[in-house]
Amino acid sequence: MKKKKLKIYWPNHSITSAEDGDDWFLKAQMANLNIPTGCLLGNCGACEIDVNGETIRPCIKNIEFRNNVHLKIEFTYDPYW
Repeated sequence: MKKKKLKIYWPNHSITSAEDGDDWFLKAQMANLNIPTGCLLGNCGACEIDVNGETIRPCIKNIEFRNNVHLKIEFTYDPYW
């Protein structure tokens, strides 16, 4: 069975494609972006991004499909990180 792909629209206007379960950090790197990291355990929130308006922590959650045709990414900026 062929895996579904969807497009990811990044804040720098890059577009990449992804499959269910792909890693957020690798896909961001493909778009020439760096997602900030802290603890990489989901505790600190340094890596939070907004995916179609929902805030997620990519260090503990991979890309997943939810009847989406595309994902629009926005970075959450914390002045303390």
